[in-house]
Parts: sequence; C-alpha cells; structure tokens
Amino acid sequence: MTEGTQPEAAAPAPLSFDIKGVMAALPHRYPLLLVDRVAELVVGERIHAIKAVSMNEQFFQGHFPGRPIMPGVLQIEALAQAAGVLAVETLGLAGTGKLVYFMAIEEAKFRTPVEPGCLLDLHVEFTQKRARVCKFAGRAMLGDRIATECSFTAMIADS
Repeated sequence: MTEGTQPEAAAPAPLSFDIKGVMAALPHRYPLLLVDRVAELVVGERIHAIKAVSMNEQFFQGHFPGRPIMPGVLQIEALAQAAGVLAVETLGLAGTGKLVYFMAIEEAKFRTPVEPGCLLDLHVEFTQKRARVCKFAGRAMLGDRIATECSFTAMIADS
C-alpha cells in the first residue's frame, strides 16, 4: 500500500438461512411457503435459495394424477419468494410491516418438468433496485438444467 491510499473494503460475507430465517423474512406459511432454505444471499445482488419438492405437496394430488409435475406458476412463485427474501435483506424491511408484492411477470419460459423428489435451486438477482419498485431475473434449476426462467417486477408496500 502506498502512502495516501486506502485498503479496499472486504466484501460482506454471503448470508445463509435455514427455514426459521426464511420464515422471519417472509409472511408466507405452509402450504404456500415455497422456499425451504437460503444457501447464499449477497445483499444488494443475488440469492440462491432451495425448494425441496416433496410428493406430499398439495398440488400434486391434481397436477397431474399418474404424472405429478409442479405447476409452472408455483415455480415462479418460489422464485418470487426468494426475491422477497433478497429484497427484505437488501432494503432492511424486516420488522417494518412492509411486504413485497408481485407487479409483473415477463418472459416466462418453462423448460424442464419439476417432479417430486427434486431439489429446485432458485437463483434470483436484482436487475433494477429502487425504494418502492424492484426488478429481478430468476432461474429455477434442476442441477445444471433450467426448469423455469423469467423476469419479474415487485413493489414494496405496507401490509
């Protein structure tokens, strides 16, 4: 280090949460809580969350009998919930009474069926961040295969 220069600040360590941490960040509860844990969250940037897809999920009773597949709309909801955790942590919303609401879903693509027994890796990153409206890009992965991808917008509002 030369005279007059400042050392670079170390990047904050990524966060991770178990189900209790997820439930502290989100208002959702079973059967609509679709994030089981957060493997890695980098505040202000991205999140990697996980949904363990179980045969006990209520939607498998009717979608589809004999060939259970997780509905695409619920895969997008899981991505949105992961984005909600990212927004809550980034914007300091925990305990404020504010909620993160869907506004728009764009460019949704469903590429691989999600079946019971899968671990669905939810990868979401900010594409735009403002005080009341945020945009995200999300991918739900099964290993190295994309199951679902989309862009979506959410607003921050009072509960």
